[in-house]
Amino acid sequence: MSNKTKYIKEACVEGIKQAQNAEKQGADRIELCARLDLDGLTPDMETISSVFQKCNIPIRVIIRPVGGGFIYSSAEFEEMKQSIIACKELGVEGVVFGITTKENTLDISKTKELVQLAHPLKVTIHKAIDSVEKPLEDLDRLLEIEGVDAVLTSGKGQTWKDGENLLLQMISRAGDKMEIIACGKVTNDNMETVHESLQSSAYHGKLIVGQL
Repeated sequence: MSNKTKYIKEACVEGIKQAQNAEKQGADRIELCARLDLDGLTPDMETISSVFQKCNIPIRVIIRPVGGGFIYSSAEFEEMKQSIIACKELGVEGVVFGITTKENTLDISKTKELVQLAHPLKVTIHKAIDSVEKPLEDLDRLLEIEGVDAVLTSGKGQTWKDGENLLLQMISRAGDKMEIIACGKVTNDNMETVHESLQSSAYHGKLIVGQL
């Protein structure tokens, strides 16, 4: 495996203060969320706009109307669409979402619909992929969708180390076609160790550039 020395550090932030701190502390990109206690919900447009105006690094916004899983009602799906349109009008770099089915797979048809709506924004499919039964099969399906740029995953583990084997398989399978953003307790303290093991092109965490 070639030794990649350059990689993206994506800081998971909640609000303007954390976003500004992340940029100052060396983050390459921000994933902007509300309610990290619920694993991240869509922030309000005022917050998104404020971060967009005051930060100079790329911002990807989580699109998740409710916590507690990744199956959405038709009203919630409509809300996701409206949030994506608002982000597109504002001009952020990208959006982050994930939808699953009752059969415990990614909902590919709804994913395609949102990806097409989001174009030309970058699209990350988030940790919803860690909740499905066969993530490698779903990754293969995502690789066929034009406009999906990245997948955020901890390889179904509580930490990157727990999910290391699956992460390595996903990184290998995605190759240069898609960015696998590895996460799961990745911090500025263990970043070098994580990269030595995974050799991914991007990493994600709340503490990836230290305490915010």
